[in-house]
Amino acid sequence: MRKILIIPLLLIAFNVKAQSINEFYTIASENNPELKAKYKEFEASLQKVTQVSALPDPSLTMEYLVSPASPENMRLTLSQMFPWFGTLKAQKNASTLLAESKYQAFLNSKSQLFYQVATVYYPLYELNKMKNIEQENIKILESYKNIANAKFQNGTTGLVDVLRVDIMIKESQTNLEILNKQEPALKSWLNSILNRKYDEKIEMVQELNVIELPLGYRKESIATNPLLQELELKKRASEVGIEIARKQGLPNFGIGVEYVFMGSGMNNEGKDMIMPMLTVSLPIFRKKYNAAVSEAKLMQESYSFQKEASENKLNGTYYKLVFELEKERDLLKLYEGQVTTLSKSLNLLFSYYSNSNKDFEEVLRMQQELLKYQKMQLSSTSTFYIKLAELDYLTAKQF
Repeated sequence: MRKILIIPLLLIAFNVKAQSINEFYTIASENNPELKAKYKEFEASLQKVTQVSALPDPSLTMEYLVSPASPENMRLTLSQMFPWFGTLKAQKNASTLLAESKYQAFLNSKSQLFYQVATVYYPLYELNKMKNIEQENIKILESYKNIANAKFQNGTTGLVDVLRVDIMIKESQTNLEILNKQEPALKSWLNSILNRKYDEKIEMVQELNVIELPLGYRKESIATNPLLQELELKKRASEVGIEIARKQGLPNFGIGVEYVFMGSGMNNEGKDMIMPMLTVSLPIFRKKYNAAVSEAKLMQESYSFQKEASENKLNGTYYKLVFELEKERDLLKLYEGQVTTLSKSLNLLFSYYSNSNKDFEEVLRMQQELLKYQKMQLSSTSTFYIKLAELDYLTAKQF
């Protein structure tokens, strides 16, 4: 089976504690306010379960006759209404399913947050490596300039060689200045996602490990994507909603007791009366109940179509990302080979120039060609990891 190969770019290690992307994932999941808000939505939805599964409050009525025309002085009525059998259980089930869908929405937001971290982390990694490349390029060009200047002073070459290399040094210095200005912006962006101070210190890893991935990487895990799970739970809640709507169209009933305080009268011995009561609602206006059933059915169909559309989109994106990862893998292999070949050729050409004073323009051209491929190699590595992070999001990878 063909493999997708992630090719690292090596850097000189520093005596600092570098932070891996997984560490930033942990910080983001603990600190990001948007993610916290999603979790609070889930917790709030759990409270709904208790509300919809509870009986309505009992009612207590008191009537007092100021000028009674009968022996009756005061009346107390206590009653309790009950929905149709199974209604409360169905409402609890539907609310539980919706709460679970809120949790899946939270997981989806968490995965999106991790992908957002990756889209900043890897460009920041790329930027730091670009700075190293530019700094190294300036050192090399300055060494070329010293040699060209010495040859010019000895009269073995013209001033044009010194001017050519000086132009290239200034260009590389400008590129380095731009990178230095861009770095705080990227770090502030990452810190804002992590909900930290904008100038919080960030130490990037100095090396990306080699990872091999089969082309079918996590393909079956698409089915566990939280977005799909959320829609499936909403669909199931709508199915229960159909049952709820039908039960709400059935009679509610209530039981109660009425206590009547009797005064003295001509034909009354003054004994109080107790009367049991039974109440039944009459849901005779059927349009609203039929409409509620239709609404639940339509929402069920809507969630079914949404899930199908999301599955199609996720699967299509998956294959697109697999191609892009494969493309970056091929490019990385090309760039690695080009860098190796150009480095060897440049060493030979520079030795020839040092001995014969010829082809200095070709030395500079090849140095710029080497610099170009080093940058392309780095950009391709960064792109590869960002695409991989997106693939991990699609397949609901847990960190």
